[in-house]
Amino acid sequence: MADKNEIIEKKKEFTYRGKTIEELKQFNIREFAKFLPSRERRTILRNSDIIERFIARCKKSNEEKKQIKTHHRTIIIVPEMIGLVIGIHNGAQFEKITVIPEMIGHRLGEFSITRKIVKHGAAGIGATRSSASRSVK
Repeated sequence: MADKNEIIEKKKEFTYRGKTIEELKQFNIREFAKFLPSRERRTILRNSDIIERFIARCKKSNEEKKQIKTHHRTIIIVPEMIGLVIGIHNGAQFEKITVIPEMIGHRLGEFSITRKIVKHGAAGIGATRSSASRSVK
């Protein structure tokens, strides 16, 4: 029997619907759409030209060492985008997101939250019955 020190666990290679990242990168966008759920497949097939233009723009920005920024929150992440750092607009600023394999098939906007988390402070004067009796001075 092997000693505990001899057992080395390998990190499981990421697969999407039984295909590795290298295999998925071989497909063009329309071929990759066949592996997606129906809603995302329909979106990619209807907007494949927009996604292709976005990827071309990303590659051009990478060559020029420019930051990639976009307002297109509805673009579906495809294998060609893996490894890119994309600034996704959330309504106030651009949030930098690094695309990882687990994001394939999701939309860019899912990773850039548009609403702030509500953090309540102390109640102001008049907010409760007990504070109504205090003087305003």
